[in-house]
Order: sequence, then C-alpha cells, then structure tokens
Amino acid sequence: MSRNKKPSTLRGPLEVRHVSWWFLIPGAALIILLRIVPSLVGIGYSFTDWNGVGLKANFNFLKNYIDIFNDQTMSGALVNTIVIAIAVVIASNFFGLVLALWLQVKFKLRNVYRALFFIPYALSYLATGYVWQYILSYKGPLNKLLGLFGVKAEAWLATPGWATVMIIAVMVWQLTGLCMVIYLAGLESIPEEVYEACAVDGAGTWKRFSRVTFPLLAPALAESLTLTVIFALAAFDQIVALTNGGPAGSTETLAYAAYMNTFRYSMYGRGCALAVLLMLLIAFFTVIQRRATKKAEESVS
Repeated sequence: MSRNKKPSTLRGPLEVRHVSWWFLIPGAALIILLRIVPSLVGIGYSFTDWNGVGLKANFNFLKNYIDIFNDQTMSGALVNTIVIAIAVVIASNFFGLVLALWLQVKFKLRNVYRALFFIPYALSYLATGYVWQYILSYKGPLNKLLGLFGVKAEAWLATPGWATVMIIAVMVWQLTGLCMVIYLAGLESIPEEVYEACAVDGAGTWKRFSRVTFPLLAPALAESLTLTVIFALAAFDQIVALTNGGPAGSTETLAYAAYMNTFRYSMYGRGCALAVLLMLLIAFFTVIQRRATKKAEESVS
C-alpha cells in the first residue's frame, strides 16, 4: 500500500517575508524603550526646571536654552566641543589612512601591526584615559623621559592650551585604529586590475593615489568621517579621566557640561537642554559630512 504524502510545509517568498517581520519586534521594542522613549522624555524635560528629585516640573519653554547661550561657560563648552572635534576628525582620519596604505602592502607581521594599532580603540576609553593621566602628570613618565634630553617639565594637563592638545592627542590615538580598519576594507575592495592599468599607462605613485585610490575610497571615507564625527563631538570619558573640564573650563565640552549640570548641580532641565544641543550638533555635522561625501561618490561614479 502506498502511503499518502504529507503536504509540503515550505512557504512561498511572500509568506517567508511576512513571517520574518515578527523577528524584528523584540529588537525594535528594545530600541524604542531604551533609546527613543528616553530621548523624547529628555527633550520634554529640557523645557522645564525639573531638579531631578521631586515630581514637580514647571514648564519654562526656552529658558534653559537661552540661559545656555547667555552663559559664557556654556558658550565656551560649545566652542571647545567643535574645536576638539574638528582636530580629532582630521588627524585621526589622516593617520588612519596613512597606516592603511602602509599596512595594505604585504610584509611579515603586518597582521600583528594591524592588531596593535587597533587595540587602543577596543580598550575602555575611561581606563586608558586614567593611564594617560598618569603618563602626562607633572612627575609622570613623559616629563621624566623629556628630562633626559634637558627639556623642562611641563604641567601638560594643568595648562589651558596644552590640556586641549593632550586631549586631542589621546582621542586621535584611540580613534586612528578604527579609521585604519575602515580604510583597509576600502583599499582591499579596489580591484587589482585598476592598479595594473595605471602601471601600464605609466602613472606614478602620487597619480595612482590621487586619481584612483582616493576617489575609490569615497565610501570608506564617508563611513570613517561619520563615526569619528560622532565620537569626537560626544567626547566625555577622556575629559573626565584627564582634566575634569579644567583648567578653568578650557577643556569642558557639551557632553561633560550636560553631565555636571544634571548629576552634580541637580539642574536636570538644563542638563537635558545641553544634551539636546549636543544631539542637534552631531546631526548637523553628520548631515553636512554625508552630503559632501555623497557628492564625491557621485562624481567618481
């Protein structure tokens, strides 16, 4: 006797796509609960005078934002944030590209060098920040090393100008590895035939880089710039570990000012307003950067 075949349980493409949407619900719910809802609540509190303790929060419209721009300290934090971000983005992408071009060449131990340069990005920013605080302290290893060459000891983190430079240097050290990995991925996606054609045409090293390599790196450049802009504008751990916003507020950023106003001064409304300004600043620079790189990608294609 022949047995009846069971009906096939395979689903059609439309049914599979319909079922797959259900798998997005847990992740989407977490994003909404942990990201979107707190952000909306924070935006709402930025228009109040809530102190973070009681349930009462009086609506004061734009007072927090007006006070921020009238406060010279907060205006300085905005300027510091932009200056640090611009310097970090330019330097980290430059050194990341240089390292990627070097480590693209096949030689012994190049994978070891890749890992070593990427480690600073993978480590905790706060932990490495405290290590650098010790290195840059007045009696730290850096001054002792420079003393061997007759260089006078410097209070690197207690001098307004040098403190900003050192924060930028530490952040560049941390982000260069990330840029390197992104550019390496972009370089490895460029077909070898393109370079062979350039060699046949007699193009030199600089022409190959300026007319072939760099234009074809536009997608990688866009991703690297976007990530470094976000990290640099939201700098917080490095400020806490190295200077705590000092000396005299010369290294205070919007992220650090938001933390201080919220958790130290119990001015939650003002702290939320600073956080909103930081979010708008990140969105502004990200949009500008993405549009600029998109035009570069379109010109290449």
